[in-house]
Amino acid sequence: MNTLHLGINLEFVRHADKTLEWAVGKAAEIGYTHVEPMVHWGRELLSEAGYFHSVSMLDDPLRVRRACESAGVKPSGLSAHTPLCKPEISVEYLKQAIRFAAECGAPVVNTDEGPKPRWTTEEDDFTLMKYTLREAANSAEPRGILIGLECHQQYSQTPEGLDRIWSLVKSPAVGINFDTGNAYLCGQDPYAWLEHVLDRLVHLHAKDISETQGDAERGKVTGTPVGCACGDGVIDWKRIVDLCRRAPRDIVLSVECGTVDQAERSFHHLKAMIRDA
Repeated sequence: MNTLHLGINLEFVRHADKTLEWAVGKAAEIGYTHVEPMVHWGRELLSEAGYFHSVSMLDDPLRVRRACESAGVKPSGLSAHTPLCKPEISVEYLKQAIRFAAECGAPVVNTDEGPKPRWTTEEDDFTLMKYTLREAANSAEPRGILIGLECHQQYSQTPEGLDRIWSLVKSPAVGINFDTGNAYLCGQDPYAWLEHVLDRLVHLHAKDISETQGDAERGKVTGTPVGCACGDGVIDWKRIVDLCRRAPRDIVLSVECGTVDQAERSFHHLKAMIRDA
């Protein structure tokens, strides 16, 4: 049997106006063993001033490693979402994120196909995505980094669409970062979909969806940035945990919620699910 770990995407401090280091420390204080930092290109005011958790890839990757080591946690991956359909952005972004991940100790780089260009056809988009993913895999393979493709946008909103993206490039570096909340909002069965990708699962976004949001948006959107506290919404976490136990590798359940309070409630709910599984 594999080992399941509890992690958290650092988006949980987005509205707390805090730094990466503060977010990592708070995650450890709550009890999480893994964190998922977000990276960006260039420089921007909020993170430079210490009011935002995202890390510039112009920073030293050892900043992330040191923050994690100081707090006694590990990075589960990097949130490095970039539109695969737009190679003028995503090729160099992903290659830099992969190099950054290798240095900071994050085993997975998570991404999705992103919003498509307005002028391209579907055939164009899959050609562009194949080029992007091949370039990214060429950087990831020798570094031992995995690429987690997430269900999040126009083509990955169905199991068949996500499979089609995954199959574009035959590489051991390309896997699935399954998002429970996005799968639900897409109008799909998140449990059947998760079971379908278990053999390719490299990371999981543990995102719950409130009944109110589900009633308003299910079948109308392809995803959402963060969810409610795990246990407060519609996702059956015992079923998710039981499925993840069958994955061929250790899996981090990386919580995606919007506040520190939700992070605390999510941790206690999921900890009980994992303990009792």
